Amino acid sequence: MTSLLVRALSGEAVERVPIWLMRQAGRHLPGYRRIRESHDLLDIVRSPDLAVEATREPVERYGMDAAIVFSDLTVPFFGLGVRFSVEPSIGPVVERPVRTKEDVEALHRIEAARYAPFVGTTIQKFREQRPDTPILGFAGAPFTLGSYLIEGRPSRDLLETKRMLRTDPSAFALLQRELAEAALDLLSFQVRAGAHAVQVFDTWAGMLSRQEFDRAVLPHLRNLFEGLNQLGVPTVYFSTGASHLLPCIRELRSSAVGVDWRLPLSAVRRELGDGIALQGNLDPSVLLARPEEVLRGAREVLDEIPGGRGHVFNLGHGVLPQTPPENVEALVRFVRRYSEERRGSTDPEAVPTSPHVPT
Repeated sequence: MTSLLVRALSGEAVERVPIWLMRQAGRHLPGYRRIRESHDLLDIVRSPDLAVEATREPVERYGMDAAIVFSDLTVPFFGLGVRFSVEPSIGPVVERPVRTKEDVEALHRIEAARYAPFVGTTIQKFREQRPDTPILGFAGAPFTLGSYLIEGRPSRDLLETKRMLRTDPSAFALLQRELAEAALDLLSFQVRAGAHAVQVFDTWAGMLSRQEFDRAVLPHLRNLFEGLNQLGVPTVYFSTGASHLLPCIRELRSSAVGVDWRLPLSAVRRELGDGIALQGNLDPSVLLARPEEVLRGAREVLDEIPGGRGHVFNLGHGVLPQTPPENVEALVRFVRRYSEERRGSTDPEAVPTSPHVPT
């Protein structure tokens, strides 16, 4: 039988809302912290046995309805000949930023199967060990990957990226095209390895105006999703601070859209229509609160889509390192129970309220 996740992402009616969390395999978990004591991030990514261990931990501890392969957005840089590192408390640091057309033309892309075989092996090993748990593959979106290459490291204002976009649009377009092709190749490779769905992360897209996004980014994203939609698995596009871009995002024709916490799911559904599944959108900081506040926040999210159709519960961004694991456990139990109760009622207001379900 097709998994709950895949059916929900495909917009089918399901018996309850599935749940997984971005960065569910990360710094809040003791097993992952033990691995990091002796390995840096990219070492784990490039070691399938360690990556599978990190991928499995949240699934087995919390009973998540899906895993996401333990990898990193920067993996395509290996295939572009970019010298970089991922520094603790900083993120990706590129040795020589890409700032000119000559810099873009100097990138030499090779196939994902050659530069990242470890990602495919991790997916295959996970599927062998957990055959009943769907696994998502992922990659960074062209704009977000491009911003790291241009800035040289994470940036809150993206000044160099916007400078290139405005002063050398042909170089910017060439870089976007190259990165879109690299993302399609990497995601296609993950699907061939056994990924049940794929997600494109566009962390920094919200920094652009709608006009900039529409003109300089959307054409390349559209080409990427045209390719992804031929792979036969659900596709998800996720960005943060991008509610002003929803009319553009609708044009991607992805199976689902990941939503941050800034706009209620009901408002997003009105904007995107019923044909696109939604994933989200609890504020990650809610998981730092008392358990009753966590459950109240989860109920508010679930009530935004009363029928539950075409909804995958997730956070509006990744799990924070300070998150108590017991709060995640309570969240998963509640989402399962409450969505099952609600699914059994034709009237969402008629869902029974127990002492364990905050009102």
